Amino acid sequence: MSLYLVSTPIGNRKDITQRAIETLFSVDLIACEDTRKTGWLLASLSDKKLPPLIPFYEGNEERQAARIIEYLKAGKDVALVSNAGTPTIADPGFKLVRECVRLNIPVLTIPGPSAIIAALSVSGLPTDKFLFLGFLPKKKGKIKKIFAAAKDLADTPLSPTFVFYESPFRLVKTLKLMEDILGDAKVSICQELTKIHEKIIYGSLDKVLRQIEGMKIKGELVVLFSWR
Repeated sequence: MSLYLVSTPIGNRKDITQRAIETLFSVDLIACEDTRKTGWLLASLSDKKLPPLIPFYEGNEERQAARIIEYLKAGKDVALVSNAGTPTIADPGFKLVRECVRLNIPVLTIPGPSAIIAALSVSGLPTDKFLFLGFLPKKKGKIKKIFAAAKDLADTPLSPTFVFYESPFRLVKTLKLMEDILGDAKVSICQELTKIHEKIIYGSLDKVLRQIEGMKIKGELVVLFSWR
């Protein structure tokens, strides 16, 4: 019995690893954010019979975690996948992993695509230290506090590159808020990584903001900033 955390492509399905494919078709059950998306991905990879798929998302995580634990206790192997990238990273799953650790149930990683690491590698910003902020809060006041804390941290020996996910609908507002608080930080915005419309924008905050305001932004975004 083992829980496998299986990374899946963040855009280009060819990025999935052979080990991930073998694992997904050998387990007894797959827990996934969206059974339709995962089912489509698996069907496009092989004509083998698919294991049963069950939904596992933020709204049902605790209930489904209990079900998965019972499955694991019965000696079954379970794979956990997110819609894209590495499970539990800004996606559901850590509570399930924590419970498995508590119960001494083996948790194994099948590493692969990660939007955070992909964005860092092409950002042109320092990659020796970074801090992932996940998805920013919806309330402006909370976002301002996060950016203010980041500014304070930049003046310490740690001084990491900061990374967060953002919606295209909030991007301009977020950049304006960043400009007010973060000043002369360097920024990289990664759009639709590994997909057809992949685009990376580099520069100072004011320059990037002026450029973004004249663009039609779509898709998934990773925003990075640093003062180094």
